[in-house]
Amino acid sequence: MVHSLAIAGIIVARQVLGQYLLKFPVKLKEIKLVLSMPKLLKAKDIIDAELPRLTQKCHELEQRGLKPNLNVVLVGDNPASHSYVKNKKRMCEKIGAQFVLHHLASDIPETEFLNLLGKINNDKAVTGCFVQLPIPKHLQHLDVTQMINPTKDVDGFHLNTVCDLYLGNLDKVIPCTPKGIITMLRKNNIQIEGADIVIIGRSHIVGKPLSLILEGLNATVTLCHSRTKDLKKHTRSADIVISAVGRAEFLNADYLKDGSTVIDVGINKTDKGLVGDVDFASATEKAIAITPVPGGVGPMTVFSLMENLLMTTETILKERS
Repeated sequence: MVHSLAIAGIIVARQVLGQYLLKFPVKLKEIKLVLSMPKLLKAKDIIDAELPRLTQKCHELEQRGLKPNLNVVLVGDNPASHSYVKNKKRMCEKIGAQFVLHHLASDIPETEFLNLLGKINNDKAVTGCFVQLPIPKHLQHLDVTQMINPTKDVDGFHLNTVCDLYLGNLDKVIPCTPKGIITMLRKNNIQIEGADIVIIGRSHIVGKPLSLILEGLNATVTLCHSRTKDLKKHTRSADIVISAVGRAEFLNADYLKDGSTVIDVGINKTDKGLVGDVDFASATEKAIAITPVPGGVGPMTVFSLMENLLMTTETILKERS
């Protein structure tokens, strides 16, 4: 309710200001700029505030007899994968968790790869693990997400996790990017319950699990995709638009209604650097809140991985007691 009133207030303020600017364009220019800028939903603000809590929890788990221990399997030398793994290692170090990287050659035999996964799954010191995707072509017939011990599934892709999401069990491990988005919305007091939310993209990593989570939180969710007819018809009526399609800067103000919140999951390499799915400059004409790229959803995904690691460690500890 408060969020809705705030949106209405800003829309009215913009309309009234527009009328006065016709008379006083120079004096009110700076005021117009301030009122027209949406709230920037930056991950850093949330992570800086929450990091002490995660660090304390990590220490408590270690004191109780089990230190959070994340193992990552990286096959080959994909530059993007190296960057992602580095970010996860850095976050582990910040909260005091152990991090172990298993860096394998791109031509590793399948049997050796499977043997390593077996050892990690059975290692009692390991409390969380995942295989960094993508993997080389000769291993892609393997569904590595289902080869991880479900108790150690920090990515949240195992079928056990999917079943929990379908049944509405949201207090367990949740896929990292959807979890990060929910945290971002909540920490910024953006109402989910009762909101009309459009998700663009139906991947198993973001779109589909996110739709289940948001429905479980009593939002009205529309899941759009490449075959959706008249995408703008859906997005123009949405309170929150979440784009996760990997199409550089396609989502502009023409897709949005005044006062909407825009969550940009896309990361696209262009000649001018990394950009999201959203045309940021255009979208800010109508959005009341928007995530930047970089600095928005990406870091929240890594943060959520740490939260999941602490959850799996807690689960394993309770099972052993």
